Formats: sequence, structure tokens, C-alpha cells
Amino acid sequence: MPSFYTYLIASLPVLNFGSKVPFSYADFLGRVAKFIPEEDFALLEGLPDYSADNYRGGNPLLEKWFYAEITLRNELVRIRASRRHIDPHKYLRPHDGYVSHWVNRIILAAQRNPSCLEGEKILDELRWQVLEELSLGHFFDLDFLIIYGLKLLILERWDKISKANSQRLLAEELTKVSS
Repeated sequence: MPSFYTYLIASLPVLNFGSKVPFSYADFLGRVAKFIPEEDFALLEGLPDYSADNYRGGNPLLEKWFYAEITLRNELVRIRASRRHIDPHKYLRPHDGYVSHWVNRIILAAQRNPSCLEGEKILDELRWQVLEELSLGHFFDLDFLIIYGLKLLILERWDKISKANSQRLLAEELTKVSS
């Protein structure tokens, strides 16, 4: 089966942050289902539901991803706690640590952004960069598919956000015109 990974991965479109989502995560699962082993498919199928709290699979790449996510959330806790003058330690989550020195500056910039939406975009760009770092050395294997799936989920999220905003704006404009 692993010999199919090369052909499968080569057939997937390249994903870039901010670009249009080429297909849904469900479509992605449909594309890979017949080409990968069942246990690998089960891992990908559960990907949208996994979190640092409920993942027990033992995949080293996913563990690093969740450590990075905990690092990001812990930094957000520190920033928000300092603004409210409370002790952040009771809200911090322990982890075995993904530490990158540039993370703090980006999270601070996201928090200082006056637009909540732009702040979220900065955080998702950071997540994308973490995935780029984790992808080093993974070209035609399961880890590549996991990273691809996580990136696809990020793009899908922004696709939903952009559609929701445009629908709301259209409704507001139509209300103004009809008044």
C-alpha cells in the first residue's frame, strides 16, 4: 500500500494559506480512502474531532501539532491574564513542548489587532507556519496526508467565515436598500 502514497499525494492540489479551498475535507477523505490502509484512514477520518485532550493515537507528528497548539493557547492565556491582572498559571496546560521563539511576537500582534477577524487570521497563519515546519522531510507518507488534512481544515474554516460574512453583509445592504 505505501507505494500508492506517491501517486495519491502527487495528484492532490497544492494548498496555500488564503487560497480558495479546492475541495471539502469529506471529499479529501473520499479521494484517499481506497489508496491507504484502514488504520491510516481512521486516523485521517478522526482528524477534525481530535484535540490535545482526546487524541490517544501515538502519532509523533500529531503530538507535535497538539503541543504547538497548546503552546499557542498558553501564550494567549498569558496575554489575556496579564490584561486582567490575574494569575495565568491555573489556566496553563502542561505539555512536552513545542517552543519556537517567534511564536510570542506573532501571538502578541494578533491580540493587539483591533479586528478580531484579522487577529484570528494571524493565528491561523501561525498555525499554517507550524504545519510547514512539521512538514519538513515528509513528502510521500502518512504524515504528509495528516498535514495536508490539517491545512485543508484551516482553509475550510476560512471559506465558511468568508461566506458567512458575505451573506451577513448582503443582508445588511438589502435591508438598507429596502428601507
